[in-house]
Amino acid sequence: MARTTSPPPEELAEKIIDIDVSEEMRGSFLEYAYSVIYQRALPDARDGMKPVQRRILYQMNEMGLRPERAHVKCARVVGEVMGKLHPHGDGSIYDALVRLSQSFAMRVPLVDGHGNFGSLGGDDAPAAMRYTEARLNPAARMMVASIDEDVVDFRPNYDGQENEPEVLPAAFPNLLVNGASGIAVGMATNMAPHNLGEVVAAARHLIANPEATLEDLMEFVPGPDLPTGGTINGLDGIRDAYTKGRGVFRTRATVAVEKITPRRTGLVVTELPYNVGPEKVVSRIKDLVQAKKLQGVSDLKDLTDRNQGLRLVIELKNGFNPEAVLEELYRLTPMEESFGINNVALVDGQPQTLGLRQLLSVYVQHRLDVVRRRCEHRRGKRQERLHLVAGLLIALINIDEVIALIRDSEDSGQARQRLMTTFELSDTQARYILDTPLRRLTKYDKLELETERDQLNREIAELTAILESDTLLRKVVSKEMAEVAKEFATPRRTVLKESNGATRSSAVPLEVGDDPCHVLLSSSGMLGRSAGAALPPMFEGPRAKHDALAANLRTTVRGEFALVTDLGRLIKVPVLELPELPTQAGDSPALAAGSPVTEFVELDGDEQVIALASLAADGPGLVLGTRQGIVKRVGGDFPQNKDDFEVINLREGDRLVGATQLVTGDEDLVFITSEGQLLRFPASSVRTQGRPAGGVAGVKLSEDAHALWFGAPTHPDDCVVVTIAGSSQALAGTQAGSGKTTPLAAYPVKGRATGGVRCQRFLKGEDVLLFAWIGRAPARAFRADGGPVRLPDADPRRDGSGEALPRPIAVVGTGRSDTGEVAAALSTS
Repeated sequence: MARTTSPPPEELAEKIIDIDVSEEMRGSFLEYAYSVIYQRALPDARDGMKPVQRRILYQMNEMGLRPERAHVKCARVVGEVMGKLHPHGDGSIYDALVRLSQSFAMRVPLVDGHGNFGSLGGDDAPAAMRYTEARLNPAARMMVASIDEDVVDFRPNYDGQENEPEVLPAAFPNLLVNGASGIAVGMATNMAPHNLGEVVAAARHLIANPEATLEDLMEFVPGPDLPTGGTINGLDGIRDAYTKGRGVFRTRATVAVEKITPRRTGLVVTELPYNVGPEKVVSRIKDLVQAKKLQGVSDLKDLTDRNQGLRLVIELKNGFNPEAVLEELYRLTPMEESFGINNVALVDGQPQTLGLRQLLSVYVQHRLDVVRRRCEHRRGKRQERLHLVAGLLIALINIDEVIALIRDSEDSGQARQRLMTTFELSDTQARYILDTPLRRLTKYDKLELETERDQLNREIAELTAILESDTLLRKVVSKEMAEVAKEFATPRRTVLKESNGATRSSAVPLEVGDDPCHVLLSSSGMLGRSAGAALPPMFEGPRAKHDALAANLRTTVRGEFALVTDLGRLIKVPVLELPELPTQAGDSPALAAGSPVTEFVELDGDEQVIALASLAADGPGLVLGTRQGIVKRVGGDFPQNKDDFEVINLREGDRLVGATQLVTGDEDLVFITSEGQLLRFPASSVRTQGRPAGGVAGVKLSEDAHALWFGAPTHPDDCVVVTIAGSSQALAGTQAGSGKTTPLAAYPVKGRATGGVRCQRFLKGEDVLLFAWIGRAPARAFRADGGPVRLPDADPRRDGSGEALPRPIAVVGTGRSDTGEVAAALSTS
């Protein structure tokens, strides 16, 4: 059965209104856009707060959640804010509360959070509000300070049952200090955080100099100061943002090149760009390595924790240039990001794009209004109190008459009227007198009231002077800002660089080239390599303790060399694994910056590295000298499949005292013994032997004597012999003894296996040589602490006695290195 619809009554039909759909959509959209812009997304330029942030801080202050109080559950804070001020759901309120507490998002956090409030970049979401707790930070108290003194306007909340502030007093420029981000309808804001101390300094300068230019203010605020630190490269975009309110700059992670293991170099990331988390960087690097778009990375570890903060360790493969790999990481990963500044904020209820000067001007004017209203409020309160004190003093002066008048009155109303008439008091004064207990009408209270009256008069005069003088008002505002900066300002975290560093990657090859270099061994056992083929003087410029060159070997960066130990072992080491030494003043390599030998080789007991050796198959070979006077010459046919092997079969109790790489094979070999004998004989008299051989007789030793030094000086005409004699009961380097310097040319060449000639005659109390060394003149000596010790002038007498030394000597060496013959050693007993 079909249904029939009766037409609407005539009175209802007359109320139907025809509406244009396009007009309705336009009006509704504008209303929605207005609500989003003014009630959610954009901050106020005066206090830098969005409505939800302002309501959170205000309500937490009303709840008494001050820094000295205990934390309370965030769910309680969210409930109070949502129920009284912000009826837009608990999610948006809690998200805003979390951000206010994040030190990596806010330059000066305003909420003190207790619990998991998330991590950098959003890699770890914050815990639910029922688990976390919060209270105000000390800095947040500066945002709401004096809010109960009529310093800002209040308006009804959404249901008219509560009042909320239209803006916070804001004792510091929060919008610039903590930045802001938000997306409205048709517009957005994205403001970078800044350093509190710098922003306050600029605001104070603007207060003192209202006509200050942008250039003047940028002397105080050179650029953003991001909570996560990092580096900003290129300042043109920042200048655009400070001028026009819009600009773009690039931020880079802070990375250091460090030795991860003795044989591996790594890039250690300690700061990331703003809003970039470590998980995002780790994931991107792994994807690039797997796709073979990034070379040189062997391992990646995230060692971030609460104690040491952010620490990403990117281990590099040997042979890759750390600087070049770092540039690739900047180019391909979020370790370099762009930040677009868009300074949109509400000014007098209107969204505007503001430069640095406009932002500071709006804030300064707001702060002047706040302090002016606060002074007016305080003056009014003090005037009211002064009015009461004056009436009470009149009553005290006429206390008997006042008491009699009250006793004769029928009721309190009559007493009040008679007090007003008799003593010319106001209604407020008369009521206050009647409400005052009799115990307040003593002589002592009179003195207190007179003191209070004088104090009130002084305070009223001061407040009146401030209100009547714009200069004094500005001084008060400036002083209060300075006090806030003194308490809450922290050093700058972000480094600003004028250059964008875009050309660096093209100048540095990704892989390390096979360039010439020197492997350097210091007298204290530090190992490293120099940059370049030339070796500068080792004793020029500042010098660390024991930082003297004991041996050096010319090779290439991608080659190999060998360490020779006093137990006759030869240990191969790749040159690339050595740290490249920085230079000191005077372009001298800083050996103290090398790595200990023990990081590259495992030594047995008291085994020591005494020399460096080449692994080249050609050449005259390597000569070795032992403590028992044995000499051995070894060829370069070392095994290729072994990294550690013996080059001499030592007798029981014997050790090497020297090892030298021959250059031509025509050099002379020299032994110096503990009994003061020096033997010089040709290297050609020692035939080459295989590795298992034990060598041949080198120098003839008397009973209880031993070889002290062995080597093959390459420039005998320029070399000197330095010997130090002393008592056999003393340890080398602890007794000054007597020293002697003699030209090597003074000593004749003798046959191998002979006793040689005397090199120093012992003085009374001396019976042994404590130390011996041969090298190119001039010879230089140093104490154990690195201080110089003067050596005696060269004595042409080969068998002369020594000269008393002023201090014990620990190191002797030469400052010359033009032929690669630099040698120094710790004193040896």
